[in-house]
Amino acid sequence: MDVSEVRIGPVERAQEARFQALMAQAHYLGALPKIGETLWYVASFRGEWVALLSFSAAAWKCTVRDRWIGWDFCVQFDRLKLIANNSRFLILPLWHRPNLGSRVLGLVARRIGADWQWRFGHPLWLLETFVDPQRFAGTVYRAANWTEVGFTKGFRRTRQGYSAQAQSPKRVFTYPLVEDARARLCGPLPDLHRSGAPKMMMSAEHMRALPDFFSVIADPRRAQGRRHRLPTVLAIAAGATLCGMRGYKAIADWAQSLGPKALARFGCRRDNEGHYLVPSESIIRDVLIRVDPEALDRALQQWNASWGQREESLAIDGKTLCNAIDPQGQQTHVMSVVGHASKRCYTQKKSAPFP
Repeated sequence: MDVSEVRIGPVERAQEARFQALMAQAHYLGALPKIGETLWYVASFRGEWVALLSFSAAAWKCTVRDRWIGWDFCVQFDRLKLIANNSRFLILPLWHRPNLGSRVLGLVARRIGADWQWRFGHPLWLLETFVDPQRFAGTVYRAANWTEVGFTKGFRRTRQGYSAQAQSPKRVFTYPLVEDARARLCGPLPDLHRSGAPKMMMSAEHMRALPDFFSVIADPRRAQGRRHRLPTVLAIAAGATLCGMRGYKAIADWAQSLGPKALARFGCRRDNEGHYLVPSESIIRDVLIRVDPEALDRALQQWNASWGQREESLAIDGKTLCNAIDPQGQQTHVMSVVGHASKRCYTQKKSAPFP
């Protein structure tokens, strides 16, 4: 077999069922569904499939990778999309040949950046993968010039957050797709690569502190039938928004994805069986619609003053909103204060008509 004849290409929609069936049959971890940003590739030799690869979203947390990159948790959330995880790599049975694996990885590395940009609208700067040392040594990745950066701690994601005990640590390999990938991931991001809204990752301190800032706000709900404390609901809504969620459904989905430790930090209460109760979409909507907006704004301003990014300068700007007419027949004008460094809007007020 001449590996120079191997070709690589994205899996077409009509080929997806076959791709998944082969993964389920031959890969020891089975198949993975397409969730979020995912690309599947197939390597072929003279028309025959010889290898399959899946690339998906980067691991949310990986201490050894994050330490190797050198970024801070406050900025990595908005940059994780610039990393893709090689979540599956399968050389099909009867096609194990010398140099085939490294050839396939090399071909994918040459094209995945352009494919990702075309498919998802933003670039890739780094690839990562996790190798189980009890099964493999990672030789194929080393042969393809991937760099081993260390071992994971061995914890895995579960529905409740993370497993209580460490299991088999995995080798972590990375491959840069651009020059100075680590420095670029840590440095200022061009506006082209930002996701739009300010985002951050919530630390344990953030979660524990948020409810306290809402404790002085009056609860507009009747005392009868309250299942969740007002500071808890507002803290979860604020935390979800800080992490980039927009809309009631997105906030509720984010809340449902929180693990037990995070729910405890937000002050969620338990039911009789010891499970934490999470505010539903309807409860979050009801609270946010009825709560005093000025009191909520003051609480958020206080939190931002304590925890927000410090700004060297602020920009004050006014805008006239098209087709927005107030009861007096005047066009609506809004004044905003925006931080230069964070691009965060600190406050926004309706103003008197401009002369």
